[in-house]
Amino acid sequence: MNLKKVREQIDIIDSKILKLLNDRMILGILSKRFKTEIEDIEREKEILDRINSYTESLVNTEVYKRIFLEIFSESKRLQKKNFKITAFQGEHGAYSDVAARKWLHESVTIPCVEFREVFEGVEKGYYDYGIVPVENTLGGVIGEVNDLLIKTKLKVVGAVNLKVEHCLLAIPGADHRELREVISHPQALTQCKSFIERNKLNPVSYYDTAGAARMIREKNLKQSTAIASKLAAELYDLEIIKENIADLGNNYTRFLILAREETKGKGDKCSIIFSTEHKAGTLFKVLEIFAKAGINLTRIESIPESPGSYAFFLDFIGSLEDETVKKCLDDIKPLTTKLKIMGNYPEITV
Repeated sequence: MNLKKVREQIDIIDSKILKLLNDRMILGILSKRFKTEIEDIEREKEILDRINSYTESLVNTEVYKRIFLEIFSESKRLQKKNFKITAFQGEHGAYSDVAARKWLHESVTIPCVEFREVFEGVEKGYYDYGIVPVENTLGGVIGEVNDLLIKTKLKVVGAVNLKVEHCLLAIPGADHRELREVISHPQALTQCKSFIERNKLNPVSYYDTAGAARMIREKNLKQSTAIASKLAAELYDLEIIKENIADLGNNYTRFLILAREETKGKGDKCSIIFSTEHKAGTLFKVLEIFAKAGINLTRIESIPESPGSYAFFLDFIGSLEDETVKKCLDDIKPLTTKLKIMGNYPEITV
């Protein structure tokens, strides 16, 4: 042990304090959804009383009280701002988080463990929006999300085509010659396979790209690296050793923004989900109607809905206010057993 090592431990703790404080503020903003007033004197008293009973500490309880009074003040200030809340699956710094921040800068992003939690939270009104990935140019469709889209009553109010720029991250000051392994989500490891092999790193699978970044920082793994976003490097105080390390450059993930109500204003993209009878040529007839109307289809996917039955996802350029689009949807309806209009929305590429 020496001064350098002590300071390294202090830096890790400081990083955790900053992250936890930010997380607490986000939860404070979320708590507003479950109460009628921002001010809650009883709740503040409960926390301060708990501090009074915490005697096994080097820090004087009056210091803790001053710190928490500042926390209460800042939390109430943020709650008054009426932030929109956007939920995503993963850890802060995940690519879903990056896409959410690109789409709505004034939104507070909240992580969920599973995609189902994102859908359920928006449906129940806990969150204003949910953002979910539906397809990747290299990895294909995200089956679980598409399954949930079939069942949900939520509307698509926006879409983001995000260029995924994988970065190699490490503990600040780590000796690059001593790096032995790279930790990340299996898909990210696959997309960076050539880079990993060239640099003789041992790939280790993890549940989330940003989660891997957070883990190597909190555990101070000096011989480990993570593949994650620039945002993850910023949030977890990591050094970016190299940017854009994916084997292929054309790596985009498309995200849909979900809400309980349809978007206001005119969008340039539409999404529908439909099913047809199990008869030869039925799908062709549906697509033929769009073709004859001159409507540009941008996505066609089939997803198993039940044994022997498929749902079809169709995205096209246009507006639901357009007479040509209205007629086209009227014409395909008799050919479908189920037709759901997911939304008419703006789409951005970043």
